[in-house]
Amino acid sequence: MEEKLLMVKEKLEKYGQEHLLNFYETLSENKKNQLLDELLTMDFKQLQDLYNSTKTQPNYEGAKIEPISHVSKEELSEEELEKYTTIGEEEIKNGKLAVVTMAGGQGTRLGHSGPKGTYDIGLASHKSIFEILCDNFKLAREKYGVVIPWYLMTSDENHEETVAFFEKNNYFGYPKEAVQFFKQGTLPMINTNGKVLLDEERMPKLAPDGHGGVFEAMRKNGVIYSMQEKGIEWVFIGGVDNVLVKPIDPVLTGLATEKNMLVACKSLVKANPQEKVGVFCKKDGRPNVIEYIEISEEMANAKDENGQLLYGEAHILCNQFNIKILEELANNKLPYHAAFKKASYTNENGEVIKPEEPNAYKFESFLFDAFSLIPDMLVLRVKREEEFAPVKNATGVDSPETARNLYNNFHHLN
Repeated sequence: MEEKLLMVKEKLEKYGQEHLLNFYETLSENKKNQLLDELLTMDFKQLQDLYNSTKTQPNYEGAKIEPISHVSKEELSEEELEKYTTIGEEEIKNGKLAVVTMAGGQGTRLGHSGPKGTYDIGLASHKSIFEILCDNFKLAREKYGVVIPWYLMTSDENHEETVAFFEKNNYFGYPKEAVQFFKQGTLPMINTNGKVLLDEERMPKLAPDGHGGVFEAMRKNGVIYSMQEKGIEWVFIGGVDNVLVKPIDPVLTGLATEKNMLVACKSLVKANPQEKVGVFCKKDGRPNVIEYIEISEEMANAKDENGQLLYGEAHILCNQFNIKILEELANNKLPYHAAFKKASYTNENGEVIKPEEPNAYKFESFLFDAFSLIPDMLVLRVKREEEFAPVKNATGVDSPETARNLYNNFHHLN
């Protein structure tokens, strides 16, 4: 233990992070060991680079940015729709599709103390978000006679609670053996001086590493191998908070299969130039998404000759990958993006501080940064009122109220 402590001290001095041992002597033996192990494996050089990156803005100068082509589901003829549906249904019936739901978040912004998926959006049925998502799997089982494997990516913060919720609700009537949980990765949070924060337990404060971490987490947790063993060819990866998501979509699967695309994503037309969504484009000839915090006002407002937004294809985190490309993506380190957040922490006097304003950087990778590793991809434009009802904010836009109304309208429950 003493030797390990000396190694840690030497490492922390090198990177100016000595404060991480300030409360070492107050910890239990177990916690001391855990802290030393965490600090020994922490990549402080990476954190230093990430901190330096917060001082620069993303720069697209010199890059060739252009719009990306898309297929509009609404404009497909009846014959085309039937053709792609038939192809997709064959893939699904043959057990070629699996679904990954990224559910690592808490419902804090909604005033909910548990995992976001456990939240009740106020339907008459009082179904949680998890149960609403599970309905898709149960319907597919009835329609196609197949049990589609469902993988849920949790986080350190909500893993146990999520599993317990599924157990308590008897997996919403879906076969337990078809559901598998795995955890996403984490990265330390740092303050505006580049120092790693200590959490309420006086350990390094860790935060989930963003939805771009899904590929690496799938590899590390054996999920890709599990899928390969099952003969899976298509993997739909989506977020937990869209209650109108269609993770089992024969049209998307059929289009991707017919057009021999390794990646197929859904888009919808931006509601307005300022809508807080990333937009599809091509950057230097390859597929890309520019996140809303990084898009210039000029790009956001640019229009084509028909008066339509030039960069109007919104990325809604509905992505389908061929298993062949997943391993490659899992072995590629995606870039991290900094988000300035409010984060409680333990100060040098051992007091827990709950700031009123943002005070720390959280680093996240974005799933769509993987698109630039692929020569081409399919973008399928769908209707907002049919496939996009996110639950993000307590009130206003993308709130339980708007999601509930969209859900009820779509299912004719009004």
